[in-house]
Amino acid sequence: MARVRPLRIGVIGSWSGPYAGGGRQFDAGMAVWLAAHNQNIAGRPVELLRRDVPGSAPDQARRHALDLVESERVDLLAGLDFSSNAYAVGSVATQAKLPLVVMNAASSGITARCPFAVRVSFTIGQVTLPLARWALQQGLRDVCTVVADYASGVDAESAFVSGITAGGGRVGAMLRVPLATLDYSAYMLRLRELKPQAVFFFLPSGQMPATFLKFWRDRGMADAGIRLLATGDATDDHYLEGIGELADGLVTSHHYSFAHESPANRRFTSAFQAEYGDHLRPGYFAVAAHDALAAIDAAMASPVAHGGAVGERLVDAFRGVRLDSPRGPIEIDAHTRDIVQTVYIRRVERREGRWVNREFEHFERVRDPGV
Repeated sequence: MARVRPLRIGVIGSWSGPYAGGGRQFDAGMAVWLAAHNQNIAGRPVELLRRDVPGSAPDQARRHALDLVESERVDLLAGLDFSSNAYAVGSVATQAKLPLVVMNAASSGITARCPFAVRVSFTIGQVTLPLARWALQQGLRDVCTVVADYASGVDAESAFVSGITAGGGRVGAMLRVPLATLDYSAYMLRLRELKPQAVFFFLPSGQMPATFLKFWRDRGMADAGIRLLATGDATDDHYLEGIGELADGLVTSHHYSFAHESPANRRFTSAFQAEYGDHLRPGYFAVAAHDALAAIDAAMASPVAHGGAVGERLVDAFRGVRLDSPRGPIEIDAHTRDIVQTVYIRRVERREGRWVNREFEHFERVRDPGV
């Protein structure tokens, strides 16, 4: 009996440096899906070829992508934690006519710029705009924003401000902070002077949100009557236990919570815990990596792909794919190849001895607003 040729997937992400947790989450999410499917995708064994690009390094990401395409002859490219890297790899995927499955990079323009890109993660605007709408529903009409001064931060600022102003709200100040900022004293002073009803902040997952929250607490900002809002990057489940008290009560918007109540998530988190114990909790990176393999499996099994063809036919097979994800129902938009999903409003709480993002409201079938 002839041996089935393995499906070779080149995965580009961060496995070293300050963002190495993202690579570990990619690995864990994919491992959980493969373990539940006999290590096969569409009946074929899988080879994952990892390439480490620590942080935002588009030239390095492009070089790795070229090597994966030209030397390793991969069938698909995947991963990508930073949007700058995704744009660079997207040009390689377009030239090679290979599908690129984006597992995290959240810039709105990726699928528009790369006709071979399919996104299974989220966009910044997609998860931010619902939070602005929720804030208006709570009567929070006088706000300020604090964002990291890079592409995703500007996307978050734009989405939140557009949502607030469209609903008749007022934005008193839009503050941008350099990446890696660790002293927020001046920003806290400015916000206390302005005294808005609420402050929205967006900082990349990791040290920056934790430091911001510590300054917020130590400067008594909540005691000044100012509400604090953020996207779920600030309370990513895989490090929430480490910052729990600082984030207690923080309202965020995002597309996945470890505490999401559904049969699919209970299966996912149970399998995750059985494999990794309590030391590694799945976050939104892991869920996207899990769903990336599920989407590849569905696309390759589709008649549109003609039994696993690559290139344009396989990309077309992703269009309209629907999955019962651990985060809830998701689909790939047939026109944009971007993710359509539920966005949840959550509050950080301590439940049964663990810090979690408890979902209490949701917005269904949210698309990227393209702001």
